[in-house]
Amino acid sequence: MTQAAHPHEPAAPTTPVHPAPVSAGREHAIDALRGFALLGILMVNAGSFASTYFGVGVVDPAFSRTVDHAVRWWVSFIFETKFYLLFSLLFGYSFALQMDSAERSGSAFVPRFLRRLLGLLLLGLAHAWLLFAGDILVTYALLGVLLLAWRGLKPASATVLALALLGMVAGGWGLLAWLVAHVPPIGVPVAELHAKAQQAAQAYRASALDAIAQRGRDMADGVWFVLVFVQGPCALAMFLLGLAAHRSGFLARVSQQPAHLRRWMAWCLPAGGAGALFYATAQVGTSSVQQPEHVVLAALAVDLATAPFLTFGYVALLLWLLQHGPVGQRLGAALEPAGRMALSNYLLQSLIGATVFTAYGFALVGRVAPWLVVLGVFTLYGAQLAWSRRWMATHAYGPVEWWLRAFTLWQWPAWRRGAP
Repeated sequence: MTQAAHPHEPAAPTTPVHPAPVSAGREHAIDALRGFALLGILMVNAGSFASTYFGVGVVDPAFSRTVDHAVRWWVSFIFETKFYLLFSLLFGYSFALQMDSAERSGSAFVPRFLRRLLGLLLLGLAHAWLLFAGDILVTYALLGVLLLAWRGLKPASATVLALALLGMVAGGWGLLAWLVAHVPPIGVPVAELHAKAQQAAQAYRASALDAIAQRGRDMADGVWFVLVFVQGPCALAMFLLGLAAHRSGFLARVSQQPAHLRRWMAWCLPAGGAGALFYATAQVGTSSVQQPEHVVLAALAVDLATAPFLTFGYVALLLWLLQHGPVGQRLGAALEPAGRMALSNYLLQSLIGATVFTAYGFALVGRVAPWLVVLGVFTLYGAQLAWSRRWMATHAYGPVEWWLRAFTLWQWPAWRRGAP
């Protein structure tokens, strides 16, 4: 599964993070949420980098021990299908913030945002071909055009349209699961799937050109299908919910009310967790026994319907933690700088993944146990938090954010903090 990143403005990295009302300028808690989302994105994408069996539907015979299944189950339960939704929600929220900023400054918003989408598209195309076939930036750039067309929607209308999109996707997969359950079973081509995964691993290890060609095959074989029939509609729905959350002032109000946040956690975490439990158990399981296809499809349908609840629960939990005195301040101070340069961090994650797992560097795809991949994820994420804090202490933007802002405004922005 894939995920993406968004634009940011400078703010002191040591500023205590308290959810601020919309009128208070930069919303530091939104940046902290982005920084938190980077962990989930890295965790899911690392699994795809590390193994060509990721999402294939059969178990990698090299890593089929109980501990391997348990680690994959845990990643699926906690992370898969949740964090790209969080980034999508924040994309829609930031879109509304950018509209407000353009209105205050008297700037023409539409041409500026279209240039921004073009910049994202160019970055995404390069990212997909050169680093990671599961890129989400191209999808965001294309869906951003729809969001721009629907920018005049009132919060209630945006919410209804978002729920309709989510319901349509979940219902469609649920209907497919029902149909599959009522037709004669079709044998899974296990040998063919194993051969395909092993050939992909060999290509990624062979040479840089072979790795690039394999990314093209991955995009043609299945990535586009996931983006069109799963991630795309769900991301667009979350764009709209983010737009509605800002327009209505709902998120700003709730984020300052611990009792409301606890209520959201009490409702959303169990509902989303139940769906994630079914999804992880059916999709990954804890053994080499594969579930029937209709069960796997039903689990995906349930997950698509409930994953937004778990995402909202994560949002409420983090916002609640940010309000807890010195602990919340330290947490916010750690997450916020990474969130302000989330696009740079997202692309850096892919660069490191391609270097470690493909012929760009160590060519370790298919050779690293899942538990070691998870350990590497936490190590890299910690390093990114530290690097982001140091960078944002002296720079106005992350390096890629700086380029995107220059492309968007068609002028060179400040590089260092405090520069004219």
